[in-house]
Amino acid sequence: MKKSPVPTPSRNRLPAWLKTPLPSGESFFRLRSLVRQHRLHTVCESASCPNIGECWGKGTLTLMILGDHCTRACRFCDVATGPIQPPDGSEPRHVAEMLSQLNLNYVVITSVDRDDLPDGGAAHWAETLRQVRRLCPDLGVEALVPDFKAEVAQIETVSHAQPDVFAHNIETVASLQKRVRPQCRYDWSLKTLKLAAQQFRMITKSSFMLGHGEVREEVIQTLQDLRNTGCRMLSIGQYLQPSKAHLEVVEFVHPDVFAEYKHIGEDLGFDHVESGPLVRSSYNADQQADSAGIV
Repeated sequence: MKKSPVPTPSRNRLPAWLKTPLPSGESFFRLRSLVRQHRLHTVCESASCPNIGECWGKGTLTLMILGDHCTRACRFCDVATGPIQPPDGSEPRHVAEMLSQLNLNYVVITSVDRDDLPDGGAAHWAETLRQVRRLCPDLGVEALVPDFKAEVAQIETVSHAQPDVFAHNIETVASLQKRVRPQCRYDWSLKTLKLAAQQFRMITKSSFMLGHGEVREEVIQTLQDLRNTGCRMLSIGQYLQPSKAHLEVVEFVHPDVFAEYKHIGEDLGFDHVESGPLVRSSYNADQQADSAGIV
């Protein structure tokens, strides 16, 4: 499939299907206040998610632990890199306390990469999950974790803390990994998902973006590779350039193409495929888990 280059996106050049309203409403501002009160971070803000208004307006969000600076510099991502602070030992409790104040059925927790830590942050992850279980025993929890360089011990540590869903994003097709996320490895992502699903019996989920210059055959291969790990849920969305310092968009993919990949994924045996231009890994995560019969 031949791709046609598209100019660097700006707000007034986006296709109509990619435009979203500005955040507003009582729920949005209440959530923002709670995040500030507990000194927490969200990927919704740190990664400039276009769905922040919709999700926060519904009372859902994705918390980001282990700080707001990442040790990797993926060229698609708006999360900052730079000076890294030691993990905040009180953060797991603050996360649980904040979630206990919200009337949620399901939450996604993610983190920056912490390659500076001997365990990649796995122990901090496990403690966060334990604290959330303690204060919010009925809450469905999705752990959207780094690849941990596919280290078995670190994946085991998080898995034993029993998130309802163990998620890790592969982000793009194999041929574009070095360009899109140069400090990561396609094989690390596949091995992490496979270990979680097949060795530690986790329900696993992944996500990737379109618009970096991939072709149809590569997307289908990625779907097959993920399914072969035992991955049960998948999100596919459109890459949007956060700033001029990030990779340019090669193509704005039409919604009909996203619909095609959804059907292909379902035919391959995924329990649920969320596929659309504005879909992000955590978008409608509660509905995905429900439709897959998980929570």
